[in-house]
Amino acid sequence: MNGVLIVNKPKGYTSHDVVAVLRKALNTKKIGHTGTLDPNATGILPILVGQGVKLSKYLIENDKTYIAVLKLGEKTDTGDSDGIIVETDSNNVEVEEENVSKILAGFLGKQKQIPPSYSAVKVNGKKLYEYAREGKDVEVKPRDIEIYDIELKSISGNEITFETSCSKGTYIRVLCEDIAEKLGTVGYMKELQRICVR
Repeated sequence: MNGVLIVNKPKGYTSHDVVAVLRKALNTKKIGHTGTLDPNATGILPILVGQGVKLSKYLIENDKTYIAVLKLGEKTDTGDSDGIIVETDSNNVEVEEENVSKILAGFLGKQKQIPPSYSAVKVNGKKLYEYAREGKDVEVKPRDIEIYDIELKSISGNEITFETSCSKGTYIRVLCEDIAEKLGTVGYMKELQRICVR
């Protein structure tokens, strides 16, 4: 088999887990994925099979669209729901639709973003999450990203659901934390679904 499979990755699976399952099911060693999704994220994961792996260099640069749920009032060490709560804020935050939409719009365009400490970004040949698990702080250079579109979908209590289209290398966990900061509180990415890769 040669080509590209579009998998709707379920929660709880790493991108590597999905590849391992399909490698066995398709009985092939020539298989890989483009655009890693965290275990607690769901949605579109392109899988390259056979001669399709040659497309990797073209697909890895693709822009993506996500739907994210930001939970306000709590901050975790990983920036998502898998982490340990390290800070709470019991103050009432203004989460009126007009105010939130205005703050979201402020993130449009080109900008710098520092990858989260719990990520696979490498510094001196070692992944950031390996340093984090050892309790070591390392200097991480900000990366160029671009937010093409960001739109408020709904507000429910202290949870904000938004949709965003962005460049490769954008960490939605970091975006969620930055949005919470602009709202005058802390927050983390409770849920993430990738709905488009283009």
